[in-house]
Amino acid sequence: MQLLQRTLAAVLALSLCADPLPAATPNMDKTTPRPAGPLSSDERIFHALNRFTFGPRPGDLESVRAMGLDRWFQQQLHPESIDNSAMQARLVQYPAMQWTSADLLFRLPSNAIIRQVIDGKLPMPATGALEHVYANQVARVEYKREQDKQKQQAANNAPNMMAGNAQPQMNGQGQQNMMAAPQPTPSEPAQPEFTPAQINNTLALQPHDRVVALATMPQPRFDAFLKSLKGPQRAALLADLPPDMKETVGALENPDRVVVDELLSQRLTREIYSQAQLQEVMTDFWLNHFNVFLRKDEAMPYYLVSYERDVIRPHALGKFEDLLEWVAHSPAMLLYLDQSQSMGPDSIAAEKAKQNAAKKGDKKVKPEGLNENYARELMELHTVGVNGGYSQADVTEAARVLTGWTVDQPQRGGGFQFNANRHEPGTKKVMGKKFKEGGEKEGRDLLHFLATRPATAKFISRKLAVRFVNDDPPQALVDRMAKTYLSSDGDIAKVLETMYRSPEFWAPATYRAKIKTPLEYVVSAARASDANITNMQALINGLRDMGMPLYGAIPPTGYKWDAEDWVSTGALVNRMNFALSLAANRLNGITTTWAAQDPSTQLTAATIPPPDAEEARLEARLIAGGVSTTTRTAVLEQFAAQNAQGVPPAVPQMEQVKEPQGKKSTVAIPKVFQAPPNKLPPPPPIEKQDQVLAGLLLGSPEFQRR
Repeated sequence: MQLLQRTLAAVLALSLCADPLPAATPNMDKTTPRPAGPLSSDERIFHALNRFTFGPRPGDLESVRAMGLDRWFQQQLHPESIDNSAMQARLVQYPAMQWTSADLLFRLPSNAIIRQVIDGKLPMPATGALEHVYANQVARVEYKREQDKQKQQAANNAPNMMAGNAQPQMNGQGQQNMMAAPQPTPSEPAQPEFTPAQINNTLALQPHDRVVALATMPQPRFDAFLKSLKGPQRAALLADLPPDMKETVGALENPDRVVVDELLSQRLTREIYSQAQLQEVMTDFWLNHFNVFLRKDEAMPYYLVSYERDVIRPHALGKFEDLLEWVAHSPAMLLYLDQSQSMGPDSIAAEKAKQNAAKKGDKKVKPEGLNENYARELMELHTVGVNGGYSQADVTEAARVLTGWTVDQPQRGGGFQFNANRHEPGTKKVMGKKFKEGGEKEGRDLLHFLATRPATAKFISRKLAVRFVNDDPPQALVDRMAKTYLSSDGDIAKVLETMYRSPEFWAPATYRAKIKTPLEYVVSAARASDANITNMQALINGLRDMGMPLYGAIPPTGYKWDAEDWVSTGALVNRMNFALSLAANRLNGITTTWAAQDPSTQLTAATIPPPDAEEARLEARLIAGGVSTTTRTAVLEQFAAQNAQGVPPAVPQMEQVKEPQGKKSTVAIPKVFQAPPNKLPPPPPIEKQDQVLAGLLLGSPEFQRR
């Protein structure tokens, strides 16, 4: 079995590194190459669904065919016209995602907020569940402070001990110890144990009473109670709670985690279930283009909620200049690229700082100065591109233009603020353009100047073509898209329409030419399988293990769209493990059904559809255009190998092979694949057979292309 699994992995790697797969229609004999010529009507629909959505769901082909491809695309360009009520019903479980940054930080306090409470800079809520949320966090932060203090004392004592400077200690007989015992590091406070009866009694309480009981548990009793729960008990604790009560329980344990989990979960919910798929694809595109790292500081997760909701998504298909200005004013970007810290060298604030330092007689103290991080990325990554014709002097001048653009009380969720005292006076010159002194208007004029440059039109158009067409798009296509950009004042929808109507987009060579990123792969698998997902954590973990956690790109460049970063043996086997786990309902909170008929129907060995018939049915359901003969053979051989061993079809588990590091090569299984399966009854034989076949098809090279 392992040999066949490794053979399938080899097929994966070789197929994905090869030329694009030949296109095929659903009814075509897939053992023969696709005839030369333009894409068929259904192939065009499959191609559009693979590029302008996160992958087709069952029934999408028929729906677009009935509507007409052009009409469907026009509808996608106008997401406000699309009924998304089903997705909105799913988003109700994330109520905190509607709050402002300030409300989030108050109601789900970060550690920075808690430290301000401890230090007397902020008041402690006096009533309600929020008082207990703060009390729990205060206890945890104070304990951590004491722990760090004792560790530091132990570290400070160690050199003295080695140097012989420690005071001699006497043993019980009055004799001097030759070496004093090291100071013990603090351990967690002793935590009381809970009996099974106490746990069951708490779980049996009505939702409101249960939350009250948890909220009124003092530290460390609350943490001890959570640690006493086994997996099913933890699920039962939250199972019947409404969303706001679930948030309260989560906040009692870790408020920051509630914000992050909801932020990531609501985004995946939108990408999987939204009918306005092009808006979600473009939201993902711009979140990567204007990348912000989740863990830049303690306030960043709270600001990212508004960044995605209010800045990126509403403007994803609008004018680029509008989007650029919203991003430039967003606290998330200003904090991520340190623009909020920038101060003009000759500004009023800088002069005051110098005077204060002189009064104190401290010549070593240097006031905050000019920070060029945002100005550099504004030109290099956000607008004209690295070859856009600017110099280092232009970066410095742009940074001077943007001085004063900061954030009001960033640790408390404040918004954009223009601080005139920090702004650099005088006229500046960027890329030959003079900007007269005008406060915040200087920055707005700079953004307009950069957004309307021909270099920006080409840079943005090429990035869009790389995302939607292929890794090395034709220059003629990029030029036409850039021309539309300039003539439409940077209307992104019109640029996309130019691409959609271009012959290069529909060329047979572009069909299945793109390798899915981990995000595209995970979301498309969830969509193709028509999975019902009540908990996104398994998908969040899977993306982390595949090397593409949401908001996890540390550098401002974001993640790459081309195949180079995502094709390796270890990465592809990792994807196969995910596919097998998804198809077999081994990911908690996710269920799939594969059998064509009622899987509970009693079938004899003679009446169960043969594997090749089921493979053909599932292939048509999951993979537009089908798979190659090589892939189909490998899938059926893998399935047959298990039957030959005289055991029911089971989900194979493939090793995740990490790439060699020096002379060593390690093997590990990602945590998401070690999770216990859903607590579901064993599937009947027909469903178990289909689970294995579907998992192997979802891991196939054809499914990993779009």
